[in-house]
Amino acid sequence: MLPLQQTYAEALPELSVPWRADLPPDPAILWLNESLAVELGLDPDWLRGPEGMALLTGQIDGTVAQAYAGHQFGSANPQLGDGRAVLLGELIDTTGRRVDLHLKGSGRTPFARGGDGKAPLGPMLREAVIGEFLHAAGVPTTRALAVLTTGERIAPRQGVTPEPGALLVRVAASHLRVGTVQAAAWHHGPEVTGRLVDHVITRHHPSADGPLGLLAAVTGAQAELVAQWMLLGFVHGVMNTDNMALSGEGIDYGPCAFLDVHRNQAVFSSIDRGGRYAYGNQPGIALWNLSRFAEVLLPVIDAEDPQRAVDAATAVLEGFEPAYRAAHARGLAAKLGIPVGAASATGPAGDAIPTAGHAAAPAAGGDDVTALGADLFSLLEAQAIDHTGFFHALTDGDPEPLFTDPDPYREWAVRRETLRGTGPDRASAADAMAAANPVVIPRNLALDSALRAAHLGDPGPVLDLLEAVAEPFAPVPGREHLEGAGEGGDDFLTYCGT
Repeated sequence: MLPLQQTYAEALPELSVPWRADLPPDPAILWLNESLAVELGLDPDWLRGPEGMALLTGQIDGTVAQAYAGHQFGSANPQLGDGRAVLLGELIDTTGRRVDLHLKGSGRTPFARGGDGKAPLGPMLREAVIGEFLHAAGVPTTRALAVLTTGERIAPRQGVTPEPGALLVRVAASHLRVGTVQAAAWHHGPEVTGRLVDHVITRHHPSADGPLGLLAAVTGAQAELVAQWMLLGFVHGVMNTDNMALSGEGIDYGPCAFLDVHRNQAVFSSIDRGGRYAYGNQPGIALWNLSRFAEVLLPVIDAEDPQRAVDAATAVLEGFEPAYRAAHARGLAAKLGIPVGAASATGPAGDAIPTAGHAAAPAAGGDDVTALGADLFSLLEAQAIDHTGFFHALTDGDPEPLFTDPDPYREWAVRRETLRGTGPDRASAADAMAAANPVVIPRNLALDSALRAAHLGDPGPVLDLLEAVAEPFAPVPGREHLEGAGEGGDDFLTYCGT
């Protein structure tokens, strides 16, 4: 049996409980991410065998359910946690990186809060598709190693018809969240919070200097992450603090979707009736979450002088907006084919905000690119233009036919050409544009159709979609039907089944 470690559970026993996954009646692998398995140092054939299936279904010793808390839709919930999941353990992958293996849909735990602990097939496949696309697009994200059917029918999340049960085996840098630190602070106090901070720093941000340095590192990582979401038109849908990972990865893809028509207030979640987590609100919500993170760090930032802790944390949080704007400008320059220079984002007092290895700032100047982008997005919204379709057409050279009134676009295009310049960097900028503008994304209607087919016993369409989103930047003959939005995608709703 594969030896797994539990360094988190050993370091913070207060924040997890030993727990074993339910034994599914008839488990079967529906999809195995073979390339990821190889990255993890796991033999796909071994995973399909008896020992591998024991791992993938949680029938191993030493598994735990993690505790966390959080703010859900702005309201504090002191007790959340892995209600239907277990942490299988940690392993070191082939690059030397420590990662978590986590199992969702594995039955009730002490954190289940009345739920059955089960997961339906559709949402588990949705998380796999979204994660694979975001990874292929270069966005830090959790990923699925496998999706298994369990051979049971479970209580429906929608309607009255029982649904096929499923398991998702998830790989993450870790499952440590803002909500994890909130649980430590709210239930255990500064000593446990301090040990947790040390563990997070060691695992994810080793250059961070203490809790204030950790806050700065997480702030920078989240600025980069949300900027990438916005550029791709991704709407997470449920940005609660328990869904903000301290590693900087995206996590928990439940009621998420992608823009078809560009709309700043687009909401695709059935439970977000007030639009709190609308597309255009995501940067502000990220800062709100980071502020809640800062609050629970205050006693370990400066135990002797609370006001000094507040002032220090506030100075770090004030770096989020410039870091976000710089990250967004860099990414937007790439999408628009504007050459980039060597400038970097800075935070308060000139301190570098981590940029996670992304492209340098645009040579034209971040403010120029930001202004150009703001006018573009207003134009796309005013004329109901597809977000992904526009950037793909721009990469090919001629998006003008997309506009019912092309004159505003022509004026905008002149400004873009000015920023692109005529120098030798223009060719490399064009290459960067092709690498930044996907042809295929998990379109709402195509993904929903594929999940419905899988629900009815035909996994073919979702397996095809998984292959397509893994290589999203080039057209693939036979998959043209995955490139467009289809009719009705803007009225699409997703449901929190993950």
